[in-house]
Amino acid sequence: MATVDPLPSTSPSPSPLTFRTAVEADVPAVVALVESAYRGENRGGWTTEAHLLAGQRTDPQGVTEVITDEGSRLLAVERDGELLACCQLERRGTTAYFGMFSVRPDRQGGGIGRAVLAEAERTAREEWHCSAMEMTVIVQREDLIAWYERRGYRRTGETLPFPYGDERFGLPLRPDLRFERLVKTLG
Repeated sequence: MATVDPLPSTSPSPSPLTFRTAVEADVPAVVALVESAYRGENRGGWTTEAHLLAGQRTDPQGVTEVITDEGSRLLAVERDGELLACCQLERRGTTAYFGMFSVRPDRQGGGIGRAVLAEAERTAREEWHCSAMEMTVIVQREDLIAWYERRGYRRTGETLPFPYGDERFGLPLRPDLRFERLVKTLG
């Protein structure tokens, strides 16, 4: 379990963030967090995809598979025992895949996402000895892609099709969705 001090602010200091590997008992809370961040009714969070996709973002089976897969890790991020964020890391040789990145919508914009990404990169680099981190982002999410670019990720131009017809990934609201692969070298 790792802890990270939150970013400085003018308000009273919150407790540090705590990072731990999620376990099967966390599945319901993780599913609720991911759904709220991507498809939830609270559209105040800037990571929502509700304008692009309806339906689910994940389900208990998918989260359980991530948690129980030996080549994968789901980081649960808490403050004072409250789940605030999560992300998936999957080892792919010398590269780590970063996905299922979620921050509670009412906590976005305060530095938690930056701290989660930094911890994911540290984990991939120091524990798995990976030389790069990669992810896929829906190309229509220009604001999110720009956020990753400011953190050192580069667009590869490599695109992957959206899995139309597979409701496990949501119900597309437009016909032109596709993913772009982003990569960062871990120094």
